[in-house]
Amino acid sequence: MDRVTAPFAGFEAEPEVLDRTVGATGGELVLRRTGEHFEIISNGVFLMDTRDGASEREMVRACLAALPAARGDSGVRVVIAGLGVGFSARQALDDPRVERVHVIELEPSVVEWHRGPLGAAAGDVLADPRCAVVCADFAEWLAEAADQAAAGGPWADVVCLDTDNGPDWTVVEGNDRLYEPAALAGLRRLLRPGGAVAFWSAVRSPDFAELVEREFGAVEAVEVPARVGGPDVVYLAGKPPAA
Repeated sequence: MDRVTAPFAGFEAEPEVLDRTVGATGGELVLRRTGEHFEIISNGVFLMDTRDGASEREMVRACLAALPAARGDSGVRVVIAGLGVGFSARQALDDPRVERVHVIELEPSVVEWHRGPLGAAAGDVLADPRCAVVCADFAEWLAEAADQAAAGGPWADVVCLDTDNGPDWTVVEGNDRLYEPAALAGLRRLLRPGGAVAFWSAVRSPDFAELVEREFGAVEAVEVPARVGGPDVVYLAGKPPAA
């Protein structure tokens, strides 16, 4: 197996490449292991690993905590954009109120990795019958789902976007569409009254926060300390409950 240099100094071992493949957009996608941890690299850009996951988990936790008490003890539906190493999906599945987790993942290889060496890192989320994974571009999926929600009614209680390194640091070409006003309006249509939406970012993005505030009326920036550099940021907003 190939060996490559770790993205950060001080990691415990030299990374070992477990799989190298061509991604859905034509770029290189790599799964590698460093000691007991796994890393996902896209076109040479470090995306995520299994060392912590605190901010990904906080993104989902904060959304679920923002739901109104009247939502009840069960029946919550969660949409997660990006399977990654599975921490976001695991956080949602660990909440007893959650009835269904819809994961939209662009890369079929990432899904296959969860059926293999990566699966145990987040407790084999694909084995949970409440977890449904769709391989699709989230921007395209959202446009269709939002149109359906406009016609048939909103159905999502929580939507969490964990697809890039943030609105100012997209990894996949075209993902900037997810952070534009049209996509924010689509997310609002998809959410049930009282629902919550969150966006993960590796850096602060005040311009994006203003866009979210314009669409949803308010936005909260939740900062989570990171292992390296500044804090990760979760931008949290909600759709007002029905009158």
